[in-house]
Amino acid sequence: MNPTLTDIIRDGLWNNNPGLVQLLGLCPLLAISGTMVNAIGLGIATTLTLLLSNVLVSMIRRHARPEIRIPVYVLIIASIVTAIELAMNAWFHGLFLILGIFIPLIVTNCAIIGRAEAFASRNSVPRAALDGLMMGLGFTGVLIALGALREVLGQGTLMDNAHLLFGEWGHAMTIQIFPSEHGFLLALLPPGAFMAMGLLIAAKNWIDQYTATEPEPAADESRAEASETT
Repeated sequence: MNPTLTDIIRDGLWNNNPGLVQLLGLCPLLAISGTMVNAIGLGIATTLTLLLSNVLVSMIRRHARPEIRIPVYVLIIASIVTAIELAMNAWFHGLFLILGIFIPLIVTNCAIIGRAEAFASRNSVPRAALDGLMMGLGFTGVLIALGALREVLGQGTLMDNAHLLFGEWGHAMTIQIFPSEHGFLLALLPPGAFMAMGLLIAAKNWIDQYTATEPEPAADESRAEASETT
């Protein structure tokens, strides 16, 4: 049975989130999320790749022979990532230099090829586009949450170096929460990235467990009526 549009949205943003549930693309997720701006930049690039690759794979799904479909998908993804890389180099050069090798490494992100094979190749273009967008937004949300957490703990700021993404007026977007010399250096290092990621996964699991065990209102009302009649 094909998932509904609501299921696609929920899966991408929460239930089957690439970062928190599938645990795919952890290398760039942990390496680049030192600041919120870096996370936003990589998240936008990944979301565009997921969206465009899903659309193109869905368009050619009836024409690509089964024995060569994976190389074709990789070629499509690599072409999209190359175009995004060139665009970032032209218009966001400072951010491009910071993200470095992790932009072309989007090609190897298992979440992208996984969605192309598992969903886009079996569904229509609108559904594939929605799936790619939601998966990308879910991955970007994890990146931003991880980047914000590490940046605040590590250097006491939010949106530092925002001018790299938003231009000169981005200088005014930086929020200084506490002096940088009081920051927790471990949060900016690779071990801190693993710890912060573990906290996010634990928080999601706790929320899922809490919402699953919360009694339904209808059940509470039926119990109350039964107690009154007795």
